[in-house]
Amino acid sequence: MKTVLITGTSSGYGRETALHFAAQGWNVIATMRTPRAGVLPESDRLRVVGLDVTEPASITAAIEAAGPVDVLVNNAGVPSISVFEGTPMAQVREVFETNTFGVMATTQAVLPQFRERGSGVVVNVTSSVVLGHMPLSAVYKASKMAVEGFTSSLALELAPFGVRAKTVQPGACLTTNFATRATDGASLDELVPAPYAPWAKKAMDSFTGQDLFTKETDVAEAVWRAVHDTTGQLRFPAGPDAVRLAQAK
Repeated sequence: MKTVLITGTSSGYGRETALHFAAQGWNVIATMRTPRAGVLPESDRLRVVGLDVTEPASITAAIEAAGPVDVLVNNAGVPSISVFEGTPMAQVREVFETNTFGVMATTQAVLPQFRERGSGVVVNVTSSVVLGHMPLSAVYKASKMAVEGFTSSLALELAPFGVRAKTVQPGACLTTNFATRATDGASLDELVPAPYAPWAKKAMDSFTGQDLFTKETDVAEAVWRAVHDTTGQLRFPAGPDAVRLAQAK
C-alpha cells in the first residue's frame, strides 16, 4: 500500500486531495500548520501531522513521523490579492516563504529517500495564474511561476533516479477561502492605492463574471492523474477554466 504526504490539508484543495487518496486505498499523511480535530476523518490509513513548511525543524519532524512515503504533494500556500505598488515587502517575503521556499524545503527533505529507493513523485500545486495575464496577482503569480520553473528543472535532475516531478495548476474556485485569506477581511478599497481603484474594480468584476470555475474535486483528480502519469507530461491544468487557459496558451 502506497503512502502520500500532502501539505496544507486543513481546507480546500489539500483536504479534498487527502480524502481522494484515502478513498483510493492509499495511506495518507495529511499535514497542516495547526492540526485541528474534525477537519479530516482520521483512521489507520489517514493520519494528521503538524507541519509548517516555513520551519526547517517542523519539516524534519513531520518527515520522520510520516515514515517512508511514495509521493509528496506540495499544496500548502498563502494567497495574495493586491496591487504591487501598495504591497509591503514584508508581505511579499511572507508569500514567497510559504509558496516557493516552503515547497523547495519540503521537497529537499524527501528527495534522499526517493533517490535511494529509485522511485517517487513530487507534485507541486501552483495556479492557473501562471497560464495567463491575471490582474492583482503580481506577487502571488511570481511565487507560483518560480515553482513552475523549479519543477521543470527538478524533473530533469530526478529522471535518472526514477523519480518524477509534476505541477498541477488549479483554476479559480468559489468554494475555497482563497479570497478571504488573500484580503484578510479587508475591502478592495482598503487594499488598493486610490489611483488604481477604478482599474482594480473593473478587474475584479471581470473575474467574478467569468463563466467557468474550478471545484476542489477537479484539483484532487488532477493530482491523482499527475501522480500516476508516466508519459513525461509535466503540467496538469485542473478545472475547466484552467484547461481553457492552457489550451489558449
